[in-house]
Amino acid sequence: MIDAAWEERILPALAEYTRIECLSPAFDPDWAERGAITAAAELLGAWAREQDRGLATEIVQLPGRTPVLLVENGGTGEPILIYGHMDKQPPLGDWRPGLSAFEPVREGDLLYGRGTADDGYALFAAVTALLAADGGRGRVVILIEASEESGSPDLSAYVEHLRTRIGTPTLVICLDSGCLSYDRLWLTSSLRGNLVANVRVDVLTEGVHSGRGAVVVSDTAQDPVAPGG
Repeated sequence: MIDAAWEERILPALAEYTRIECLSPAFDPDWAERGAITAAAELLGAWAREQDRGLATEIVQLPGRTPVLLVENGGTGEPILIYGHMDKQPPLGDWRPGLSAFEPVREGDLLYGRGTADDGYALFAAVTALLAADGGRGRVVILIEASEESGSPDLSAYVEHLRTRIGTPTLVICLDSGCLSYDRLWLTSSLRGNLVANVRVDVLTEGVHSGRGAVVVSDTAQDPVAPGG
């Protein structure tokens, strides 16, 4: 079932997603005006609805923030939360002849294009796995954000906004991790987080004799030295 779904239903939609230049806000300050992130969310949301009308699929957008796509299976109990993202990094240089960032190219089992593996596949994989399990009896929530490549500045706001709706997950599956090769399944087990901080560093304003300040302190006028010595 899953192999057939990838060929018949997923790859065509994933190819269309590849064509959308939905760059993360850090790389596209005019993302809201260009509408590419919104287009990606609408494409993914429409695909999810087509797979099963029993899946509650909604695009949620707070003022001034990138949207998130929320998919719920209607199950009961504490939820399993599946996470992914739809925003992309820029092309980052020239691609080899015959390939380009925003035009999908299929070569054998490989689909080339920006965002297909990071992280466009996430919704397709999550929904297909859910349907392969006949929807499951427990509750599953899929959350696809759109600012991950910028450090997820909008994610915490949505987690707070949707807190009562999501509930308290018993398991969080993050579909965005390392893959060192394509001939085996890789799993990462860890805490995931993002810390943004403003750091103040104070340095010497004048020379200090080593007898009074016997530590290594940065000097604004030269490389770090031992004061007075």
